[in-house]
Amino acid sequence: MRRTNWRLVMVGIVLIAAAAAFLFGMSGMAPRSNDPVALMQTVGQVSGAVAGLSIVLIIFGLIGKKTKVSGQKI
Repeated sequence: MRRTNWRLVMVGIVLIAAAAAFLFGMSGMAPRSNDPVALMQTVGQVSGAVAGLSIVLIIFGLIGKKTKVSGQKI
């Protein structure tokens, strides 16, 4: 039997929201940059990495951890 780890799921959701906020927040600053294309490439890579990490956290949280069943040796 596995038990869902809701802390990991919630942290993953918060990280996805933070990555999206960072991406859209920096897109407002891009026109004022000297090189907006390079800025948005870097911001996109960082946001993508954070979103990927958060998806992994959500998956591991939903898989959960094994719980010990009484009378069973692990």
